[in-house]
Amino acid sequence: MSETETSTKPATPLQGQLARVSEMLRRQHLVEDLAHRQSGPHQDLVDNLVHRQHLAELQREIEELHPADVARILEALPPEDRLSVWHLVKADRDGEILLEVSDAVRESLLADMDAPEILAAAEQLDADEIADLADDLPEEVVDQLLERLDAPEREQLRSAMSYEDDQVGAIMDFEMVTIRDDVSLEVVLRYLRRLKELPEQTDKLFVVNQDGVLTGVLPLEWLLVNDPAREVGEVMAADANTFHPEEDVFDTAQAFERYDLVSAPVVDANGKLIGRLTIDAMVDVIREEGDAEALSRGGLREDEDIFASVWRSLRNRWTWLAINLVTAFVASRVIGLFEDSIEKLVALAALMPIVAGIGGNSGNQTITMIVRALALGQVSPEGARRLLRKEAVVALLNGVIWGGVIGLVAWLLYGHPALGLVMTAAMTLNLLLAAAMGVAIPMTLARFGRDPAMGASVMITAITDSGGFFIFLGLATIFLM
Repeated sequence: MSETETSTKPATPLQGQLARVSEMLRRQHLVEDLAHRQSGPHQDLVDNLVHRQHLAELQREIEELHPADVARILEALPPEDRLSVWHLVKADRDGEILLEVSDAVRESLLADMDAPEILAAAEQLDADEIADLADDLPEEVVDQLLERLDAPEREQLRSAMSYEDDQVGAIMDFEMVTIRDDVSLEVVLRYLRRLKELPEQTDKLFVVNQDGVLTGVLPLEWLLVNDPAREVGEVMAADANTFHPEEDVFDTAQAFERYDLVSAPVVDANGKLIGRLTIDAMVDVIREEGDAEALSRGGLREDEDIFASVWRSLRNRWTWLAINLVTAFVASRVIGLFEDSIEKLVALAALMPIVAGIGGNSGNQTITMIVRALALGQVSPEGARRLLRKEAVVALLNGVIWGGVIGLVAWLLYGHPALGLVMTAAMTLNLLLAAAMGVAIPMTLARFGRDPAMGASVMITAITDSGGFFIFLGLATIFLM
C-alpha cells in the first residue's frame, strides 16, 4: 500500500466531502469580505490572520483526502474556488491528482502552473503515469523529464508515448515481478521477501527465459499452496492470457471482464515481456468509454468541464444543435403541409406529439441496444438483418397494443372512432420506422468507420418527429377529412 493510501481517510461519500470543502470556502469568503469592510490601524494584520486561519483549516481537510477524492472535488468547484483549493495541495501530491481529474479540468490546472511546478509534479510519477499526462504537458517539460529519467525509465516513457491513446501500449504498466522457470518455489519466496513491496494489483508473477520471452505465469496462490521444493516450470500456467501493445484498449477491457483478470502480461511480436495491464487501468477504460458513448449520443464532441467558459461550451455543442434546428424546421414544415386538416379537426394538434414522442423513445431504446451490441462485437451483417426483423416485430406488437390503448382513449375523449383507428395505425407505423432507423443509423455509422453513438439520439428523434407527424397527419387527411 502506498504512503498516500495509508495517510488518508477511509472513503466517505463524495457529496459530504464536497459539502465540507464548499462550506469552508464560503466561510472564508464571508469572513474576508467582512474583514475588508472594517477599518483600523491593524486591519492588514487582522485580514492576514483571518485568511491564514481559514486556509490552514481547509488545507488540513484537503490533506486528509485521497487524491481521487480531491480530483472529484476540484471538478465540482467553480474555477475560482477550484484554483483556491488547488493552491493548497502539497507539491508532492500534484501529480497524483492531475492523473485523476478529467481532461478539461486538468487543462485548467496546468494552465495555472509554471514549468518548474509542472516538472516537479511529474517527477513524482512513474514512467507509465507520466505517459498518461504527456499529451497535456508543455513540450519543454517533457524534454526535461526525459533528460532527468534514468535510461530504463526513459526508454519506457518513450515506448508508452509511441502508442495511440486507444492502444494497449499507452496504458501498460512497467512495474512487475519476473522470475525464471528453472528455480524452486522456495527460491521465489525468498526473493519476494527481499522486496520492499510488491507492485499494486500483483496477483501473479511472470515467468521469462534468459531472453526475456514470456513462458508462463505463476499465480501467487499456486506459489503458496505447492511444495516449495518444486520448480516454477512444473507449477506455472503456460497458457496465460497475453496482449500486444497495438491492440485496442476497449477490446482488452472486455477480455479482462470476460476472463475475470486482475493483471495480464503485454508482449511484443517476438513474445518478449514488455509490460503488464492491471484491472484498475481497465476500469478506467470502461468508465471513459461509457462517458464518451453517453456524450456521443447527445452530439457532444468532448468531455466538457461543467464550469467551462461560455465560448468553449458553445463550440462543443453548436454542431448538433444546428443540425437539430434544421430537422426541427423540417418537422415544422411537415406540420405546415397539413394546416387545413388541423384547422378542421383540432384534436390532431393535441394527439400528434404523442405519436412522435413514443416513436422517439422507442427508437432510442433500439439504438442503445445496437450500439451496445456493436461495442461488444456481437453484430455481424447477418446478425444485423436478424436484429432488424426482431426489432420490427417488437415495434409491431408494441404499436398494436399501445396504439390500440391510445386509440381507444382518443375515441373516448373525442367521440370519434375513426380517429382512434388512425391513432393506432399511425403509432404502429411510426414505431416500425423507429425500429428500422434505430438499427440503420448506428450500423451505417459503424460501416463508415464513425462512432455508432455519435449524434444517434439527435438523428432518431428528428426522424421519428418528422415521420410521426407526416404519418399521423397524412392518415388523418386521407381517412378523416
